Order: sequence, then C-alpha cells, then structure tokens
Amino acid sequence: MSATALVIALASVMLNTAAQLFLKAGTNVVGTVSFGGRDTVQTLLDIARVPWFWAGFLCYGISIFTWIATLSRAPVSVAYPLLSVGYVVNAIVAWWLFNESLGAQKLLGIGFIIVGVVLLTVNPPK
Repeated sequence: MSATALVIALASVMLNTAAQLFLKAGTNVVGTVSFGGRDTVQTLLDIARVPWFWAGFLCYGISIFTWIATLSRAPVSVAYPLLSVGYVVNAIVAWWLFNESLGAQKLLGIGFIIVGVVLLTVNPPK
C-alpha cells in the first residue's frame, strides 16, 4: 500500500471513528433510542435536535468519499482490515471521554488488532 493510500485510508478510518463517538455523545443527550411503534417520529425529531448527531452524520458522509478514494488506490483485502484501527482508537477515546471500561481483555484484543493491521499493510522487503 502506498503512503498516499495509507494516509487517505487512515483519514477515512478517523472520520468513521469520530462519527461513532459523535453518535454516542448524541445518545447520551437523548437517552435510549428505539425505532418502531408510534414513538418513531418523536425519536427522529429528538435526534434531529442534537448537534452531536449531525456531526456524526457529516463525518460518515465525508468518510464515504475518502473511503472511495482509498479503494481506488489500494486492494480491498489490504484496505478493509484498516477499518479495525477505528476500534482501537474508538475504545481508547470512549474510555477517556465516556468512562467506558478498558480492561485487560480489551487491551489484549487491541494488541492483536494492531499486530494484524501491521502484518497486512506493511510491504515486506523484496
């Protein structure tokens, strides 16, 4: 994977990660969200009033275009596993911002993800 493709891919991953964190911040404002039944319209109106949700939607939208740019430069079999980097960043930031747990098992899993991403993206010397 070229350096350019890697930078664009990581930008896309970070946008996707930011979207998740913004959406979580939005749910912290509106509470439990349910769809279906007669409360669906009210739920949608509640969501529409929270800026965190709009920030999340915007990040998702931009990430679609950066992801398309990534896929035009790198094989999907290399690019797609990079999305797991988002889990690593998301878990750490959620621990920091939302006081979510980050125990030994999660940290071990994060370590495996990092090793896997490195193995898939680093080109061996020829």
